[in-house]
Amino acid sequence: MDALDLARWQFGITTIYHFLFVPLTIGLSVIVASLQTAWFRTGREEYLRATKFFGKLFLINFAMGVVTGIVQEFQFGMNWSAYSTFVGDVFGAPLAMEALIAFFLESTFIGLWIFGWDRLRRGVHLACIWAAAIGSNLSAYFILAANAWMRNPVGYEVDRATGRARLTDIGAVLTNPQAWSTYAHVVAAAFLIAGLFVAAVSAWKLMRERWRRPGDATPHPSEHTLFRKTLRTGFLVTLVAGVLVIASGDHQAKLAATYEPMKLASAEALWQTEESAGFSLFAVGDVQGSRNHINVQIPGVLSFLATGSPWGPVQGIENVQAQYEALYGPGDYRPNIAVLYWAFRLMMGLGLAGVAVATAGLWLTRGGRLPGFTRDGAPAPAGGSGGGPTGA
Repeated sequence: MDALDLARWQFGITTIYHFLFVPLTIGLSVIVASLQTAWFRTGREEYLRATKFFGKLFLINFAMGVVTGIVQEFQFGMNWSAYSTFVGDVFGAPLAMEALIAFFLESTFIGLWIFGWDRLRRGVHLACIWAAAIGSNLSAYFILAANAWMRNPVGYEVDRATGRARLTDIGAVLTNPQAWSTYAHVVAAAFLIAGLFVAAVSAWKLMRERWRRPGDATPHPSEHTLFRKTLRTGFLVTLVAGVLVIASGDHQAKLAATYEPMKLASAEALWQTEESAGFSLFAVGDVQGSRNHINVQIPGVLSFLATGSPWGPVQGIENVQAQYEALYGPGDYRPNIAVLYWAFRLMMGLGLAGVAVATAGLWLTRGGRLPGFTRDGAPAPAGGSGGGPTGA
């Protein structure tokens, strides 16, 4: 392995660890703020307990996101110093705005929220968590604007004197069509993750209640009601977010066809330009031979995703490669096709599985039901249930 491979591995691992925490905190901040709002409006104890319980989980993940994000910032300069030198005046602008505006807003009000219990008025304390949630989501926009600029560079020119990219229009960078479309998709996915997280934790707590042995400590009387509410809240957030992920993903595909045809073609293992291109469900191919031995497809779906018409043309990998060689000179402009192809399917499969779990969960817990419990909340007798299949 050479230095380039090592730099990619290091940066990739750091980014993956960072992104394990960030989407969760983006969605969870709003869920915690909503739970506290419910307590503020109703005064019901279970909402307060839920706010404090999931608030602790939010803070833990927020701290981990900050730590891993700082390491990632250093690696921009250490691993990609030539790139950072060339585009730093443009790429660094939205990142600086994220730190100075969004992150400071978020971290300041999180501090007030942590230490403001019983010190601030209830309305002021509630405003603090909402300010933190807004800052968290605003932070995501600035970062994704920087990411979108790499995929669709706008609002800059190359300074002939310095040989570096120079920012000419920050408005164009922040209103980049790739930025707002990516933001809608990523934030919707963040709420899907947060909803599943809340549902999973709630289900675990309810399972422990059901499996409690005679000698175990008796749970708080409101605990069952608390986690039943958060279970359904998590399912509902997941379902709504899943619909938004699908809608925004459709728009992302059309932008990819326009601005990133190589990425779209590689994600579908589409080697030659086709009209009425099918969406690949499963493919086994030969990258060196530029062909697929097996390719199970749904006809016309890829063309519809890319162009809005099931008969529209979609550029293939070999055609885009030839275009790039003519524009930029000889070279291999293809990504790692196998990784991109299967990662894309893993992403879609996990997202759809989450939506399916949320749909099934809402159905099984409808009308006061809860699998493994009677309607009044008591654990069901062994081998039976008071309103749904046995097993929480």
